[in-house]
Amino acid sequence: MITATHPVETKKNYLNAEEGLKSWLLTSDHKRIAILYLISVTFFFALGGMYAALIRLELATPAGDLVESNVYNKFFTMHGVIMVFFFLIPSIPAVLGNFFLPMMIGAKDLAFPKINLLSWYIYMVGGVFTLYVLLSGGVDTGWTFYTPFSTSYSNGYVIAAGLGIFINGFSAILTGLNFIVTVHRMRAPGMTWFRMPLFVWAHYATSMIQILGTPVIAVTLFLLVLERGLHIGFFDPAYGGDPVLYQHLFWFYSHPAVYIMILPSMGVVTEIITTFCSKKPFGYTFIAFSSVAIAVFGFLVWGHHLFVSSQSIYAGLVFSVLSYIVAIPSAIKVFNWTATMYKGSVRLETPMLYAIGFIGLFTVGGLTGLFLASLGMNVHLTDTYFVIAHFHYVMVGGAIMGFMGGIHYWWPKMFGRMYSQVWSKVAAIIIFTGFNLTFFPQFILGYMGMPRRYHAYPAEWQVLNVLSSAGASILGLGYLIAIIYLLYSLKFGAIAPPNPWGATTLEWMTDSPPIAENFEVTPVITQEVYTYSAEEVLHVV
Repeated sequence: MITATHPVETKKNYLNAEEGLKSWLLTSDHKRIAILYLISVTFFFALGGMYAALIRLELATPAGDLVESNVYNKFFTMHGVIMVFFFLIPSIPAVLGNFFLPMMIGAKDLAFPKINLLSWYIYMVGGVFTLYVLLSGGVDTGWTFYTPFSTSYSNGYVIAAGLGIFINGFSAILTGLNFIVTVHRMRAPGMTWFRMPLFVWAHYATSMIQILGTPVIAVTLFLLVLERGLHIGFFDPAYGGDPVLYQHLFWFYSHPAVYIMILPSMGVVTEIITTFCSKKPFGYTFIAFSSVAIAVFGFLVWGHHLFVSSQSIYAGLVFSVLSYIVAIPSAIKVFNWTATMYKGSVRLETPMLYAIGFIGLFTVGGLTGLFLASLGMNVHLTDTYFVIAHFHYVMVGGAIMGFMGGIHYWWPKMFGRMYSQVWSKVAAIIIFTGFNLTFFPQFILGYMGMPRRYHAYPAEWQVLNVLSSAGASILGLGYLIAIIYLLYSLKFGAIAPPNPWGATTLEWMTDSPPIAENFEVTPVITQEVYTYSAEEVLHVV
């Protein structure tokens, strides 16, 4: 049983506890900081989406007739930089994790509220550098900044772009540190490790990657900036450096970074499926430890990005085997989710539609990753559109579907308003359809040999590219519809009850939206998490 008190009617919620812009910019409330992040990542998502639209518009015809090749290089570089570093990595941890992790463990805030606010400011400073690069004409290296191209041959804004990502990395480090300390030190009485929601486990594992991996990419990009600006030889052979060393350092972080993007989504999907099946998750312990296993094994597989980069064939064999092994914890999660739904009382509300979509798209992304982990297939598929499709099935189909599912799941709690059930389901179906139409043809294009990062291609590939561009238009429409009805709901949506979905985790035991202190008194946990049977129903007394 979880005991708490009803929020006092006169108690102000976190949205109106203090008024004025200054109170928001100087807040230490984790919920307000989460809203600041939500506004920021939505802006960068729209910006990155604009570049995606330009890319697909160019590729609708075989000839490079919209822009020159150097401008196209800037399009896909800025799309990648913005989406990866300023949306996909921070979106769920900084927004949903920030808002709900303390509430789920019965805490009144994160362990370091001021550091939490500092992390948002650092994120914004990094974003300003990126906007400066954008307004100055962009950068043309690709989002990986491979050397020696980035250190010697590309345009002059590599330094500013590298510094922006370097600065932004500290935001992720501070957020991960805050989450780890909060989970260790601020759990409510009775909240043991195996009574924590699986959303918390997923963010704990993600925080481990942020703490251990982000310093590597930060130092790597800082060395790149030094080489570019001061001609100190780290990676450029002209200065005595090794370009493959850059690839090792970059992917040592960037493959685990995939799990920074996807692990929080997995936590979201677990919460959604459990709630809308009114059933305990099948294999709680396996799901919890699989999150930790993904975080650990994620650091051991970076070499599969270097199968064609002068890496030893023996090292390639080791990384290939490890890449197959890392798929096992993800497969455990997919099996447990489907087992949870089996004979469950499944309600197809909007968050559940996104969760089911996530399972399908992530499964396709994961299985196609096994093709890339095979040395022979990898040689054929490297730097083709097969890689683009695989990456987007994991990142867009996984991370963004999870983000959208989480936003729809917790929106009534965050803002105290319900959104349109009809339009939200329409948007979810449109997004799922548009996504598959956009990226599935790219698997075929990649297998046929279409290289990535080219703005012109043979005419026989146009039909598949037109399908992909049409799908991108449908996908964009789905996102636009979602933004419109969510914003509309802020003023005109029906008042949300404290627990509209019948969930059992602690954040639903408060008013919607929550009071500034989250709980009137510290909750005391006396039973297991996810208790849905009639005799184990949660009570708030």
